[in-house]
Amino acid sequence: MSIVASNRCVEVLETVGCDDFEIGLLPALRHLCVSAESADPKSWALAFDIAVERFGESIGLPAAHGLNKIVLALFDCRGGGPEVKDPLCPKAKRDITDDEVQFLSMIHHMRRDNSAAARSAVAFVTRGRMDPALIRSGLTFANRFPAGMGRHARVVGRPKLSVVA
Repeated sequence: MSIVASNRCVEVLETVGCDDFEIGLLPALRHLCVSAESADPKSWALAFDIAVERFGESIGLPAAHGLNKIVLALFDCRGGGPEVKDPLCPKAKRDITDDEVQFLSMIHHMRRDNSAAARSAVAFVTRGRMDPALIRSGLTFANRFPAGMGRHARVVGRPKLSVVA
């Protein structure tokens, strides 16, 4: 199982300004969308596994959880999910859909507090609706994972567990 987006996908996402964190969300996004569409718990679990493998537990688990909330809000808003490539098909991993680009662009702009560009991306992924639940879940995610956060950065506001003898 490959957890990294293909070079073509990376090139497209870099063109719209996505950073490594946002690019790393693509495989998890695809699995979460498949899971929401088909109620397949394996896809949901794979999304979380991929996020943990990519970002570590302290960032990957809350990132996958937050991403799942955005995906579910989008499904509710649209009455169905965005068009995504099959996350298990090696040939499909080489390409990226407009919905995937705009979804990650929405997250990109929300993480940078770029309201105008975020609104445009929201309008695209929702087919013209400014859905409060989707916007709230996206902004919550953006607040938890602001731009500039490194791959192994500690999640702000979470205590680090340690064993005391």
